[in-house]
Amino acid sequence: MEIENSTVVTEFILLGLTQSRDIQLLVFVLVLIFYLIILPGNFLIILTISSDSGLTAPLYFFLGNLAFLDASYSFIVAPRMLVDFLFEKKVISYRGCITQLFFLHFLGGGEGLLLVVMAFDRYMAICRPLHYSTVMNPRACYVLLLALWLGGFVHSIIQVAIILHLPFCGPNQLDNFFCDVPQVIKLACTDTFVVELLMVFNSGLMTLLCFLGLLSSYTVILCHIHGSASEGKSKAMSTCTTHVIIILLMFGPAIFIYTRPFQALPADKVISFFHTVIFPLMNPVIYTLRNQEVKASMRRLLSRHVVC
Repeated sequence: MEIENSTVVTEFILLGLTQSRDIQLLVFVLVLIFYLIILPGNFLIILTISSDSGLTAPLYFFLGNLAFLDASYSFIVAPRMLVDFLFEKKVISYRGCITQLFFLHFLGGGEGLLLVVMAFDRYMAICRPLHYSTVMNPRACYVLLLALWLGGFVHSIIQVAIILHLPFCGPNQLDNFFCDVPQVIKLACTDTFVVELLMVFNSGLMTLLCFLGLLSSYTVILCHIHGSASEGKSKAMSTCTTHVIIILLMFGPAIFIYTRPFQALPADKVISFFHTVIFPLMNPVIYTLRNQEVKASMRRLLSRHVVC
């Protein structure tokens, strides 16, 4: 009841990605085409990995979960954005905004931790191959998966709990096409300096530390590969390079958005658009295009269905 009494605002008005109807129509068509092509590809990756008994290694287990997380993440913002393009006034309820914000950071935080787990998997496989099967056994993989889901939940619930205790009693226009922490906090009817510091610490610092840790890990791995003379050198190099590309795609925009004071910049909307709509669907596809085993398994799966 205390939260309801201190919160007068019952809905937020989204100003959208752009005010130009022509640009909105162009983005609507491009994103819709992109989704119709790429989203089924993500589900095909999940189906391929789950149905092929030859893709049971931890690497593919985590790749399947990456595709699932990214596909789920893409449903948080993009569908509503496409619908909002069709209407002049774009409105989201207070509860809907909090829900969107929760799942955005729940799945986003989980994916960040998943990339950390995938880096650990590659480190064990390449730098400690004799201990790999012992450490990365099926039980350990499921424990790591549970841990990253729990970590994403804790990361998100902290942000939601802080925002729920902020009073919203005046302006309700969000200068964005979805609800996110920086824009929502700015509308609170109170001094938000301490809250912003807490949010930067929770989102920004965690993102930056994960990013630096991942880059350091892959630097060690790539140096180890470069100095080795094993037959799988090129394959390991390709896999790790792909991981680094995905890390840059995910953490680059997140660092730009969350590791600075919440001041609006002209590039915010464009970077948020790629971060929440485009890159999540591209990550598993980029990985698959560079993985011969998954591509071969996918071709076999498709050929069986075509023949049937």
